[in-house]
Amino acid sequence: MKARIKWVEDATFLGEAGSGHALVMDGPPESGGRNLGPRPMEMLLLGMGGCTAFDVIMILKKARQPVTDCVVELSAERAEQAPKVFTRIHVHFVVTGQGLAEKQVERAVQLSAEKYCSASIMLGKAAEISHDFEIREEGAA
Repeated sequence: MKARIKWVEDATFLGEAGSGHALVMDGPPESGGRNLGPRPMEMLLLGMGGCTAFDVIMILKKARQPVTDCVVELSAERAEQAPKVFTRIHVHFVVTGQGLAEKQVERAVQLSAEKYCSASIMLGKAAEISHDFEIREEGAA
């Protein structure tokens, strides 16, 4: 896997992934940025969320669970002093479907956290990571 980061100006950088996709990262105005994109640490958190969401959906589909939506909400705390690494990350899954089995959702979240999600397993070496989930019935108000 490869990536390339190019400085554009001030606190703005263009990230290019080996897959050919690109995105802008930028800092806040107080750091000389123009707020044109997410911060690099936000990208790290987004990457972890995308990684674990992908796992949970694939595991539920493989288990033939009628999943129709999955939202992953992440909240993170960072160290006060530099390096301001993540110290705690909480991952909350909101899984929607028709008659989803709670045991299957719990298993999918656990397998992602402990076996499949490379990003969260790697970040777990530096931060305390916790997970929980809720199941919503499709069409319920």
